Amino acid sequence: MKKLIKYILLALLILIPLIAWGQTNNVIPNTEQELTSPDGNYLFKFYQKYISSGKKQMYYMLSYKGKSVIKESALGIEIKNKLFENALGVPNDTCTHWCENLKVIGVNSNKKDTVWTPVYGEWSSIRDCYNTMTIKFMKGSDIQSNEGYVKEKCYYLNLEIRAYNEGVAFRYLFPETSNGLFLHITGEQTSFNFEDGTLAYHTAWAQGPYQLVPLKNWKNEAERPLTLKLPNGLNVSLLEAEMVNYARTKFKLINDNELQASIYGSVDSMTPFATSWRTIMVGEQPTDLINHDYLILNLNEPSKIKETSWIKPGKVFRTGLKQAEAIDAVDFVAAHGMQYIHFDAGWYGQEMKMDSRATAVAPNKDLDIPQIVKYASSKGIGVILYVNQRALYTQLDSILPLYKKWGIKGIKFGFVQVGNQMWSTWLHNAVRKCAEYHLMVDIHDEYRPTGYSRTYPNLMTQEGIRGNEEMPDANHNTILPFTRFLAGPADYTLCYYNSRVKNTHAHQLAMAVVYYSPLTWMFWYDSPKQYHNEPEIEFWEKVPTVWDETRALQGAPGEYIVTARRSHDNWFLGAMTNTSSRNIKVNTDFLSKGKTYLAHFYEDDSSVKTLTHVRCTTKKIKAEKDFMLYLQPSGGAAIWFEPTK
Repeated sequence: MKKLIKYILLALLILIPLIAWGQTNNVIPNTEQELTSPDGNYLFKFYQKYISSGKKQMYYMLSYKGKSVIKESALGIEIKNKLFENALGVPNDTCTHWCENLKVIGVNSNKKDTVWTPVYGEWSSIRDCYNTMTIKFMKGSDIQSNEGYVKEKCYYLNLEIRAYNEGVAFRYLFPETSNGLFLHITGEQTSFNFEDGTLAYHTAWAQGPYQLVPLKNWKNEAERPLTLKLPNGLNVSLLEAEMVNYARTKFKLINDNELQASIYGSVDSMTPFATSWRTIMVGEQPTDLINHDYLILNLNEPSKIKETSWIKPGKVFRTGLKQAEAIDAVDFVAAHGMQYIHFDAGWYGQEMKMDSRATAVAPNKDLDIPQIVKYASSKGIGVILYVNQRALYTQLDSILPLYKKWGIKGIKFGFVQVGNQMWSTWLHNAVRKCAEYHLMVDIHDEYRPTGYSRTYPNLMTQEGIRGNEEMPDANHNTILPFTRFLAGPADYTLCYYNSRVKNTHAHQLAMAVVYYSPLTWMFWYDSPKQYHNEPEIEFWEKVPTVWDETRALQGAPGEYIVTARRSHDNWFLGAMTNTSSRNIKVNTDFLSKGKTYLAHFYEDDSSVKTLTHVRCTTKKIKAEKDFMLYLQPSGGAAIWFEPTK
């Protein structure tokens, strides 16, 4: 009898959770699908279940190495369209929640494993390896015939999922149909449900400060990428990829620990049409997220620019708006390993006025841009011009051929409008037009990248960051590599001499390695007259802006970051700490095994008798040998590893 009771209790322990699971989930048989990453670490589960009588909804879950990442979360697109009501004969609320009652009509699986070569980047080559699954749905009835006329009474949706070793992404795709479907998308049901205790690095806007907060009682939506700390120890980032003609996404809190993709506004298009990719990256260490951020590029189309020799990354110096200042700037840039000068706002008049024409220098300015371009070109230096979106919107077709005639190398877009579909489409069309005239682009203000630089690599960089226009502290600076920079390059506008900077000079030197931007603006707010032969400027002279290999070695958001990058045979390392001092042990196993390097160290030292207090030392270092770095509060260190002959 005791054995029987024991077996009954054991059976109940097994059956009760299964019964409860079935009662609460109501998973519909034959709707469950699974997709794993090539290395088997990611597991994406899809299914439908009944949410009420006669209504079924799409859901997914995601795990990494057996640990929960996303709990049961809804999927779906919201559409409000009279065409659906009339064609399907269903009430309007059913059309709004369009993904209710979808019928699975097929599942296709595939895989891809290729390597591609970027025009420039953080790596000289990138592997694009993933498993993919497309789940096909139908809404409505089958094709019917009426007096010989065939009419479709159904509509189709595909859910495309890709599982990479670096992360998982999915999007909604409306295939082309013979009934010429027009879409009016009003939102998404896409949600991300996390375990209680999850924390997020929240900022409400692209140039805002960050706060580490629980997923409870948010007043504002969160910008993307949104990086989170899970109670099981995993680090997660939610991103958006290939947002070209869609509406920008943020994340809103709809319940405790549950987020939903919130698009800026409605989207209008016709089939075929695909939304942007909803992307989830996971790392056991926070630096894993940084080391896998090329995932966003892989989710975009290959370059559409056939001849790219005119696309030249480099370092940029902002000049004053007088002829003599511009000449001095060219000479300074040529002497210090930089490639471009930049005329900022004001060169053509008041940028916020619609009648300001960006086709000529303002009458009150002592400036001859064609003459400066000629002088700069004689020294191998290019010129970049700032143009506000007001002028870009009304004058772009006049500006571009003129700037090509002048010999301008790039345009910095100012005060762009972002968010809705119209401005997203306009902005990316403007980038494409610039490519036709061999002009590089830097987009300023709230625009955040989603990987379009792969498709149009003349889009070099963008702001969308709380940089030196706000002079953030070192805590903020050590959050950025784990948040904003996961989306792509950022124009932080590096300063060096300005007295408002809140961190040390070695911290600023290190930024040139830690922060990635193919066009890097240096000495922001500075002038050539402030330079007094400080020896550490050698580091900024030597450091490139694009790389063959990148490794985030160690770090934690808001605490510190150590990054090493390789250009040809030279390695460069940047280390930055928050407002606390710290000792860091650095292992040099990233260097070529067996080689010896001359390591040029640039470190904070208050005893050094210069205005910048940076100590410069050189020592021989062998690969795989440890060394220690001491970082002052708000400090850093920069190192250039030069292979010995």
